[in-house]
Amino acid sequence: MSRPLLFLDVDGPLNPYAARPERRPEGYTTIRVPLNSRRPLRVWLNPAHGPALSALGYELCWATSWMAEANRWIAPVLGLPELPYVDFGTGLFAHRPDGVHWKTEAIVAHAGGRPFAWVDDEQSPADTAFVTGHHPGPALLHHVDPRIGLREGDFGALAQFAAGLSPA
Repeated sequence: MSRPLLFLDVDGPLNPYAARPERRPEGYTTIRVPLNSRRPLRVWLNPAHGPALSALGYELCWATSWMAEANRWIAPVLGLPELPYVDFGTGLFAHRPDGVHWKTEAIVAHAGGRPFAWVDDEQSPADTAFVTGHHPGPALLHHVDPRIGLREGDFGALAQFAAGLSPA
C-alpha cells in the first residue's frame, strides 16, 4: 500500500500567525519573506516540525496558498525536501456559496481516492461533508489552532490516523 498523503497548510499549522505578535513561540525561528508591494511578511517556523512530520510515515504535500513558494521559503527552515504541492489555479481564494473552503475540492482531486490527512486552521463542517461525499477513501481533516500551531497532540492524532489504516 502506498503511504497516505498529508496535506500541509503553512499559515496556522506551521506558522502560528495568530499568536501574540510580540511573543514568538518557544522553539520557533523567524524568517522575513519579501513581498512585492508591502513590507516583508513575518513567518514563525519550528525547525523540529520537519523531522516530526517526516517521521509520521505520510507522503507530504503542500496544501497552502504559498503553493510552490513553500519549497523556497518554508521547506529549508523545516529541513524538508522539495515537496509536491496542490496547485489551486483559479480556485485560489475563490468564494464558494456552499461554504466549502476554496482548498477542499482541489485537495480531494489531488488525493485521487488515496487516504489522506489534512492539517489546516480554516476547515469547517462543510469541508468534512464535502470530503465525505466526494472522497472514497479514509480522510482526516485535522484543525490546528493558528494561535499555537502544530503541537504534540496534533502529531499524535496524525500518527493514530495513519496507524488505523489497513494495508491494501
